Amino acid sequence: MAVSLVIKIGSMALINRDYNDINYNVFARLSRELRPGYALVSSGATEIGRLDYIKRAGGELVEENGLSYDDIKTDYAAQGQSVLMQNYRQFVDSRYGLRQILVEHQHFNDAGKRAHLKEMLIRCSEQNAIPIINYNDAVSNEENRKMEIQAMRERGKKAVECVDNDETAAQIACLVDCKTLLILTGTDGIYLDIDNPATIVREVTAETSEKLIGKVADLQKHCKGASRRGAFGALAKLEYIKEPLKKGVKVIISSSSYKIDDILSGKALSTMFFEA
Repeated sequence: MAVSLVIKIGSMALINRDYNDINYNVFARLSRELRPGYALVSSGATEIGRLDYIKRAGGELVEENGLSYDDIKTDYAAQGQSVLMQNYRQFVDSRYGLRQILVEHQHFNDAGKRAHLKEMLIRCSEQNAIPIINYNDAVSNEENRKMEIQAMRERGKKAVECVDNDETAAQIACLVDCKTLLILTGTDGIYLDIDNPATIVREVTAETSEKLIGKVADLQKHCKGASRRGAFGALAKLEYIKEPLKKGVKVIISSSSYKIDDILSGKALSTMFFEA
């Protein structure tokens, strides 16, 4: 059985901002729709780890006494991974296995590791299991990663950096040759004016992948900013989806508040990118 659908959900889609807590409704709804043949790239470990730390320690970690922002992100991610998986396991259909897969940039930049990852993801589908994929922030050092990526580029190699799970999801979609990549976020799709939901772009289509990429580049001119520190926003999302689009993958960006089936069928608001 092939991987037909890659889903990516962002950190803030899993958080209830009003209560500064996990959004269990989103976890429950999303988890109950997952099934073998789907692969989920889930952000959230760092933010959920932060919330879990606050609950247990009474406050946040702060940048002092040699503790850097990257150190804090590492510590939160390590604490949040178990909470993240615990919530998915609680709500995913008990008939299905659940497998956590933590990836880093080298898994996409090395041919042998790419092949190993691809085979593992395909086996998940064949063995009635659902892979939950996340970038391994807990052991990733940004300085070392940048040095490794720069060294590859100096040797004339194209390098995947995976600084954002949108990029990770796009690379997974390319790796498994899925039919559809669905990016779940806090908005209904891509807007021409971020302050006006009525300007949502419902479809971006073209006869060839080259023309489609050109339309995506034009759409990027309307994007600006990000929702929080460490996020990259719609501009980056549109950049990362170019690679899957080149391979003929249909890409959909929509809100995590909608059911997967409603998004895929076109019943829910979204922005769809595909060759006509």
